[in-house]
Amino acid sequence: MGKIKLKIRLLGAASECRAVSVSVCGASHINYLFQFSLFFVLFSSPSLHFSQRTMIKLFKVKEKQREQAENASGGPPVKKQSAGELRLHKDISELNLPKSCVIQFPNGKDDLMNFEVSIRPDEGYYVGGTFLFTFQVSPIYPHEAPKVKCKTKVYHPNIDLEGNVCLNILREDWKPVLSINTVIYGLYHLFTEPNYEDPLNHDAAAVLRENPKLFESHVKRAMAGGYVGQTYFTRCM
Repeated sequence: MGKIKLKIRLLGAASECRAVSVSVCGASHINYLFQFSLFFVLFSSPSLHFSQRTMIKLFKVKEKQREQAENASGGPPVKKQSAGELRLHKDISELNLPKSCVIQFPNGKDDLMNFEVSIRPDEGYYVGGTFLFTFQVSPIYPHEAPKVKCKTKVYHPNIDLEGNVCLNILREDWKPVLSINTVIYGLYHLFTEPNYEDPLNHDAAAVLRENPKLFESHVKRAMAGGYVGQTYFTRCM
């Protein structure tokens, strides 16, 4: 006897499911095709439907009561926070940054989704410099990585002259389990260990790879304010 193949198709929406259609294809050169319906007690149970409706109704009532309590002061209605804002609140409350990294909210407490981070490396090529980054966090965060730009013009293999940042966890390696704390540490790591293998500024990467001493000289000149090649850098020390 040959193999049996089952094809199962749900009839109706999941919430209204009453049966399934099952097609059975038989063996050898003879095909047997038949359909039959199976009724699920689980979905046809009135008590279950009543319980679902009741729970949804109770949830809506409690949500309404919460909103009324928040607005009881007579002020303007309280803006409902997105999932991204709620997660960002959690991230900020759990920040554990080195003293060389400082987070600021220039738009005040009403706009936590846009903030700045300044990094002042205490070791490596960039020691003594201060570098400012802007963060824009999406309402669907953490399912989308924050958008990060460097506002300080810097001579760096992984940051181009427009402020775009090459950091793997802001691109293909981003995962929802990561946090703002992780991103800031990743940015800090770029200054302590710049990487010439994955560059945005290819000229800087080539100098770092071929002549680290010359690269260090270029970095110091850029941070002090001056030209590196044809590009002028504003002082950031």
